[in-house]
Order: sequence, then structure tokens, then C-alpha cells
Amino acid sequence: MRFLSLQSHVAYGYVGNRAATFPLQRLGHEVWAINTVEFSNHTGYGAWRGRTASAEQVADIVLGIEALGLLPRCDALLTGYVGDAALADVVLDTARRVRAANPRAIWCCDPVLGDIDTGIYVKPGIDAFFRERAIPAADLVTPNHFELEHLTGGTVATMGQALSAARSLLKGPRLALVTSLRRADAAADQVEMLAVTRDEAWRVCTPLIGFEVAPNGTGDAVAALFSAHWIAGGDIPDALAKACSSIFAVLEATSAMGERELQLVAAQDQMISPARCFLPERV
Repeated sequence: MRFLSLQSHVAYGYVGNRAATFPLQRLGHEVWAINTVEFSNHTGYGAWRGRTASAEQVADIVLGIEALGLLPRCDALLTGYVGDAALADVVLDTARRVRAANPRAIWCCDPVLGDIDTGIYVKPGIDAFFRERAIPAADLVTPNHFELEHLTGGTVATMGQALSAARSLLKGPRLALVTSLRRADAAADQVEMLAVTRDEAWRVCTPLIGFEVAPNGTGDAVAALFSAHWIAGGDIPDALAKACSSIFAVLEATSAMGERELQLVAAQDQMISPARCFLPERV
């Protein structure tokens, strides 16, 4: 398959396109990566260098790909971090161009806003962009727990609340994937992923790996892995099992190596053939 991916880029570390491109390539897929930012490292370090790409630059690269006649061959659009309102318009325009060229193309929208340990870290108005414009136009939306609460305006502490919140996002998308769920009514030493359609839902649970500083980019990698497996096979529980098992293997290796950054390269064989397989259950 061929993926057009509009996401952030860092020279050091694995977030955005750096977290999504290699896993997709390792699965055998082509990735046309367009970087929305060029930073030395991700912002979780507190200091970084680099700059956000201008909307004109990103749009121009999309037009260049379109001019090559490639968009009809694009199977999926991945979008993540959006730096400002002008770039938000480019994201929507890119989705329109991809769908005009290939109506079967899937748009996976990762509404990058923040996380539980960091709070919101995007500019004002970006949350409204995702809530009001991007998510309703997407096919798949992949919020983490914090983003699910922020987008829906309520607390998500139980499975019932998680299902209700996820389904409230399905006014356009056919599927929501909650990439990390920590419920008050579940064991404290576990973390879940939750895949929700309008009529069905599946959860998969893994042990919570204790990190002194949790690696960034996990959600970016999961969104890419899940999208690839779902588009390839059309089976939601199977895609959930494969994505969850792969990212757990990477996180386990990252912890064992004492690293802060996801060890996608060092753990690439475990990512493709995980030693442990976590099977979803219907909820």
C-alpha cells in the first residue's frame, strides 16, 4: 500500500513521521512523508531547535506529488500534529485532493493535542479544528485518553464513558481507536486500547510498563500500525491485536534497554513478529 503522511519530524527521536514511517516500511508499505515541522528533537525534552514548516511549503509539496500523477495510487492519508490554522487548511485541502483522486483512500486523523502528563501542547484553536473540521471528514480517528476527554468535553473514567465519548466522535468517521485508556474501573497496572464503531467495540489490554519518563511517539506508531493492518485486512479485532502486540514488544524492548526514545529500529524484528500476542475481547 501507499501512504501519504503529513506529520511532524524530528532529527533525534521517534515522533510523528519518524514514528510512523519506519513501521509502515517494515511492513512493506510505501510512505510519502511530508513534514509539518523540522525540529531537533520532540518538545517533551523542554528545549528544541528548528521551525514549523510554512503552510505554503507543505501545500507546494502536496501539489508536487499530485503533479506526478501519484494521488490516484494513494491508499491512505495519515495526519497528525498541526502547527497552526494555515496548516490546518492545507490538511483539509490535501484530504480533498486525495479523495478526489481515489475515493477509496482512507484518512486516518490523529488529533494530536497533548497527553495526561503534559496537558495540551498545541496552539489555541487547533482543538476546535480537529473537533469541528478534521474529525468529521476523516474515516478513522485515533485519540489518546487525554485527547478523547478534551475533544468530547467530559471525564472518561469508566468503560461506559469511554464508549460513549468515542462514539460521539463518529459523526463522520466509521471507527475510533483510543490508543491508550486508563480507566478508574480497571486494574491500575494495565493499559488498554479500544476500537469503537457505531455498533461494536473491542478492547485489548496489556501490562503497564513502568518508565521513569514515558517514551513519546507511541500513539503515532500505533495509528500507523493499526491503519495499515485495518486497511489491508478489513478486520478490526485482528488489526487491534497486531498493532497492540507490536507496540508492546517495542515498549518492552525500550524499557529493557533503558532508553527514553522508542527503539523502533533495535526492536524491529519484535515489532513485526511479537513474542506475545494480545487478543481483543468484545465489549
